[in-house]
Amino acid sequence: MGWGGARIGGVHFHTSPPAGLRADVALPSPLTEIEDDRFSRRGVRLALKRDDLIHPDLPGNKWRKLLPNLEAAAEGGHRGLLTFGGAYSNHLRATAAAGRLLGMQTVGVVRGEELADRPLNPSLARCVADGMRLHFVSRADYRRRADPEWTEAVRERLALGDLMTVPEGGSNAAAVRGCTELGRELRGRTDIAAVACGTGGTLAGLAAGLAGGGGETGGGARALGVPVLRGGFLPEEVRRLQVAAFGGPRGVWRTADRFHFGGFARTSAELDDFAEDFAGRHGLPALDRVYVAKLLFGLCALAEEGAFASGSTVTAVLTATAFGTGEGSGDRLPGRDRAGNDHAG
Repeated sequence: MGWGGARIGGVHFHTSPPAGLRADVALPSPLTEIEDDRFSRRGVRLALKRDDLIHPDLPGNKWRKLLPNLEAAAEGGHRGLLTFGGAYSNHLRATAAAGRLLGMQTVGVVRGEELADRPLNPSLARCVADGMRLHFVSRADYRRRADPEWTEAVRERLALGDLMTVPEGGSNAAAVRGCTELGRELRGRTDIAAVACGTGGTLAGLAAGLAGGGGETGGGARALGVPVLRGGFLPEEVRRLQVAAFGGPRGVWRTADRFHFGGFARTSAELDDFAEDFAGRHGLPALDRVYVAKLLFGLCALAEEGAFASGSTVTAVLTATAFGTGEGSGDRLPGRDRAGNDHAG
């Protein structure tokens, strides 16, 4: 990636990410095989791709998705980013953190105008502490977030000036291309690479990276997406993103839609018990309930059903970390999804 000598927020980008983002970066992220009898008794190996360890402030897929957008903002001479998310959006927090590290302006359009008159939850409070300006809109208005006319009206109302717009979840063509590196890091090291999905950008890039020069079919490795929202919209969105990023389909991928636990940020006692047990078994920190716990629950269920061939390796990509006291237990996260409602990030 060439930062082209551009400046943003007073920071000069050279041929690598700025110093504020380089600190403590772990790339490629660690890949560790773990022993889990739900897999091993069926002859299946389980590995964890620890993207949650990439960067302390921009963990997981947020690093891979945001960095190309920061580069585009720099090359375009933009002063910062305008983006979208719900009340507990990982994407909003990561964007705000990037703004703090780079000295750039960030504005987050938040679903739920009723939140404007309430105390900020820990996630939104972190965004504000990192310098993000929050603008709350109704759920009906939020559904128009992809409408350029509506976005322009928001810009004018807030007098935002020259900020680059990044979609909800950070998923656009640039982000998808950024996530191909994840697939390249796993190429030849796994048979199935699985990731939890909100907006589909990581899955789109992961599948393409696994395929490499193999075009649509790749070299045999497959990507598996576990949607954390209801509604069945994800396959169409992944196809759209791959067309935008590559001009057509790339790689072999599918989705497993049974493990959203009712929608974005929804959980249950069963999921909480599973997350605590899995983390305890394998010496992991508390699992993020919004994405990671649902991914691992789904993979364990599929393994128990015999969905993975004996002798194969399944890799779970951990893309998020538990945040504060709320994000680890999704029953405190009043998210809604795209089956008539919406939010991902």
